[in-house]
Amino acid sequence: MLSRVLGLAVLSLPLAAQTATYVGSATCGTCHSAVYNRWKKTRMANIVLDPKDHPDAIIPDFSKPDPLLTFTKNDVAFIYGSKWKQRYFKKVGDDYFPLPAQWDVTHKIWRPYMVAPGTDWWVSYYPADNMKRPTGPTCDGCHSVNYNLQTKTPTEWNVGCEKCHGPGSAHVAQPSTANIVNPARLDSIRASDTCIQCHSQGKPLTPVIGGKAYDWPVGFTVGMDLRQFWQLEDHKPGDLTFTHFPDGTAHKNRMQGNDFVNSVMYTRGIACFSCHDVHGTDNNADLIKPASVMCLECHGPRSPNGPHGVDTIEQHTHHKAGSSGNECIACHMPKIEQTIADVNVRAHTFKFIAPAEADRLKMPNSCNTCHTDKNAAWATDALKSWKEFSPWRVAN
Repeated sequence: MLSRVLGLAVLSLPLAAQTATYVGSATCGTCHSAVYNRWKKTRMANIVLDPKDHPDAIIPDFSKPDPLLTFTKNDVAFIYGSKWKQRYFKKVGDDYFPLPAQWDVTHKIWRPYMVAPGTDWWVSYYPADNMKRPTGPTCDGCHSVNYNLQTKTPTEWNVGCEKCHGPGSAHVAQPSTANIVNPARLDSIRASDTCIQCHSQGKPLTPVIGGKAYDWPVGFTVGMDLRQFWQLEDHKPGDLTFTHFPDGTAHKNRMQGNDFVNSVMYTRGIACFSCHDVHGTDNNADLIKPASVMCLECHGPRSPNGPHGVDTIEQHTHHKAGSSGNECIACHMPKIEQTIADVNVRAHTFKFIAPAEADRLKMPNSCNTCHTDKNAAWATDALKSWKEFSPWRVAN
């Protein structure tokens, strides 16, 4: 099955891209030095680090005793992450395995780390022991370029140039737009698949290969049709699950793709890189511009995209100019998706989650994520006082 899918998908790529091999990001940097040097500073370029080469990358103080800290720096072959959490991995033979504690960056405390039963779909395929769950099938395909299932090694660790542009040997030999994939030249669906391949919860169409369950789209290369490799996690409306809230909004981190494909933005041809530049920017989340600027370039009181029926953004938001509540993302991208403990990331459906509906479904809403001292009834009453707000939307 996998070989048939691979054959069909490869045929959709330009001939030069079909025969090219991987060369590594440093090779790309020879010609694209400005972009390369910007990218090197991003989290994409520094997801996976060897602490022997990057000792400063370890955030917590391992010398301070903690009941959860049952391993030493000498056990750590790789570290993952730096923004919300940091995880640690041990090498045994030619495999890597997750160590049992992770660092909560926000709260500066250790927390247990083990994927619990009944959560991720692949858990049932492995024993309930971190040392029996290698990262190759469960993690490494997204945290590297060209991960090889047989050798258990990638061309390079981290999200390098060729993760998003495909193998570059033909382009290096004869630079041309015809022999390298540029997501900006793909249609919006395939362009966003570049990001969705990793920023989503789902399972491969062939989930078990060689007796191991893989939690990433094995065989997919940018420019191919992701649907031939990857199925997004299903959700039944009304159910609260490990992955989804009852209204279908993602429940956990790394589900930006699940959210986005259900958005009006996606159906209108907006792609992930319409807002983000993964080569690196000075803005949060590598946004091309600050969120307060970005949204208003397409949306505004006099824009055909809305908001409609108002003369100013402040009239639409009922919050003062310059306040966090006056920013589009406060209501349309609430922080309700868990990354660790009570630390959440933003939803990417771009829909306003009405408090009355959220209260009925027993889930967070767009108002009380900021107004934490109030409840959904208070928020609903407040919305009813907004004369330009739909009375039907308030009730739903």
